[in-house]
Amino acid sequence: MEKFGKSQSVKRTEDTRFLTGEGRYVDDIAPDGALSAFFLRSPVAHAEIAELDITDASELEGVVCILTQADLEAAGLDATLTGTQVKNRNGTKGAGPKRPLLAQGRVRYVGEPIAVIVAETIDQARDAAEMIVFDFDDLPAHMALAAGGETLHSEAPDNKAFDWGLGDEAATAEVFENAAHVVSLEVGDNRVIVNSLEPRGSYAEWVEGRAHVAINGQGVWVPKDDMIRIFKLDGEQVRVTNPDTGGGFGMKGMSYNEPFVIAQAARIAGRPVRWMADRTEAMLSDNAGRDLVSLVEMAFDENLKAVGYRVKTVCNMGAYNSQFAQAIQTQLFSRVLMGVYDVQHTWLQVDGIYTNTTPVDAFRGAGRPEAIYVLERLMDRAARELGVDPLELRRRSFIPVDAFPYKSATDETYDVGDFDRVLSRAAEFADLDGFCARKAASAAKGKLRGVGLCYYIESILGDPAESAKVEFNEDGTASIYVGTQSNGQGHETVYAQFLSDQTGIPAHLIDVVQGDSDRIKQGGGTGGSRSVTVQNTATLATVDAMVAAFTPYLAGKMGVSPDDLLFDHEQFRAEGSNLTPTMLEAAAMAREDGRDDLMMHEARTRLDARSFPNGAHFAEVEIDPETGQVVLDRYNVVDDFGNLINPMLAEGQVHGGVAQGVGQALMEHTVFDEDGQLLTATFMDYAMPRAGDLPMIGFTTEAVPSTANAMGMKGCGEAGTVGAMAAAANAVQDALWERGVRQADMPFTPLRVWEMLRDASETAA
Repeated sequence: MEKFGKSQSVKRTEDTRFLTGEGRYVDDIAPDGALSAFFLRSPVAHAEIAELDITDASELEGVVCILTQADLEAAGLDATLTGTQVKNRNGTKGAGPKRPLLAQGRVRYVGEPIAVIVAETIDQARDAAEMIVFDFDDLPAHMALAAGGETLHSEAPDNKAFDWGLGDEAATAEVFENAAHVVSLEVGDNRVIVNSLEPRGSYAEWVEGRAHVAINGQGVWVPKDDMIRIFKLDGEQVRVTNPDTGGGFGMKGMSYNEPFVIAQAARIAGRPVRWMADRTEAMLSDNAGRDLVSLVEMAFDENLKAVGYRVKTVCNMGAYNSQFAQAIQTQLFSRVLMGVYDVQHTWLQVDGIYTNTTPVDAFRGAGRPEAIYVLERLMDRAARELGVDPLELRRRSFIPVDAFPYKSATDETYDVGDFDRVLSRAAEFADLDGFCARKAASAAKGKLRGVGLCYYIESILGDPAESAKVEFNEDGTASIYVGTQSNGQGHETVYAQFLSDQTGIPAHLIDVVQGDSDRIKQGGGTGGSRSVTVQNTATLATVDAMVAAFTPYLAGKMGVSPDDLLFDHEQFRAEGSNLTPTMLEAAAMAREDGRDDLMMHEARTRLDARSFPNGAHFAEVEIDPETGQVVLDRYNVVDDFGNLINPMLAEGQVHGGVAQGVGQALMEHTVFDEDGQLLTATFMDYAMPRAGDLPMIGFTTEAVPSTANAMGMKGCGEAGTVGAMAAAANAVQDALWERGVRQADMPFTPLRVWEMLRDASETAA
């Protein structure tokens, strides 16, 4: 049996049904006769609710029920959502205001749900929403990313959610005082709307007092736990399922208001209830990503090696704590605070601010893209100010190969790495030597050209524990039950491929079962680039359990000692026996002999350490100074993902991640007006990258196998985004530098770039 996957680029088996319209998404599978739900949402960002009268709306034809927060509480529900609370610098907890499922007393952002209307048809529900009397007294909207303004929550004076710190502030300050050079930069990281291909949706039904909620999410156990808490039920009374899900990117990894509200509506109505967001509703109510500003400073010694690093960040929480939000720019940001650089004196200070905007939470990378973005923007600026090649400056501070395992300043243990080798390979792969000729060719056309580097490192792993169960079916197939949830990454293919590689069971005979809390009792869901690493670790343990269970049974059948029986090259074999059954043949024999105990095998594992994918991104842009139009002309990536299970799927993850990072850098931008109205609530106003906005992305790997798991692999799902933002931004800054632009912040839309060039020209004049 092979220890590692064969690293074959197996085509995705699930794509056949997705591309032929056979996917089973939540809005496809709602029960026949399900009622339709529509949410009345706040049209203003901040106001006291003066009147909420549902009387006339409730009498409209087709309306079955209308629920408000008062109705939920009257039914005995704990009708709130909770979120992580980090510790303040003084040891107290960050603010933890209750977040009602439906607005109570006050609305705090445009799009906050106020009431749900349940009717026979969605049109009837929409009509009824128009009849609800909703009067309010406006309050000033707090939109500034700073403390102060109209207070949103009494628990958070001055709208400060938390003030968090990590590191030795005094020791770091001393390093800065004695440094030969200090470079500083203020860096903005603009808010983005996730815009998954499939908006959020769910349906709920109650059968004999038992709740079933289907959600297009990233795992079933978080919402199941919330269902148990909110409805005060036993675990056996709740089933949560995830059907096919069209994109998540972290945004669907946490609990939202709507599924629990429609669950109560279904209980009252005695019929299933379905809800599906439209695109504008999603833009208003989905958790957003990023939205922070950081002041970053680096201290260098006389040899231009980095010796100290300080970050002061102010981040936007939106109107409430979303589930993981307080941890994103604090704990998760800190995991890769110092990136790939050998610096032990650091200080990270983060202030969280409540504003009258949609809450902010995890988005592809969740804290790690934000940390690497500010770090790599600063390294690029430092290279310019210190007059050194940007590759050379990074090399002077790289963690050396012989320093691994390496304990970072924020107490993360990097297991392995060879950053200089990866960077050298990337420079060659990107044809950096040919850049000057390409720059001259652009200049001949009146265009500016820039190249940008980002060397990133990513810290993978959400829940480090996972289970895998393999069951042999009567029809000669096998099922593997997994605790993760595909949102389009290709899990069905890679899990079947890996189990096939380890057991010899043909992949087309393996059914991957996911997203059902009845069939899979526990799991960590999908997030943090954990899925293939933790799930296949559990699969390896399950295969070991299978072999151990079948060995004494087959030894008896074959007339040999169990100690002489081996499972090798996809067959059981032993000297002295001509029998060489495969795993499926062994299962068939056991079934025939009535050995039901051999039909199912399960194991649960826990990884003690993370892996740290890393790599170098090189972006090249060409800019028309007359219009400010930025064209991403070349993009090349060399990643260290350790051993690859399916290289094609890994490359696809990188392509998608790069598209999301480049999209934020070049065009995506969430805009609110001073009153908290979202001005970018449709695709007419919010730009998304299309195929024509991206060049062919060059991708290759330079593997340093991880020691943190048996496969030697490193997660790849978020890596593309972690590296792309700074690579693209540094390329734009490089192109604009010669024209005197010294502060270039995302997004680099034509107007913004044109204004940067204009302002620099006027300053020079």
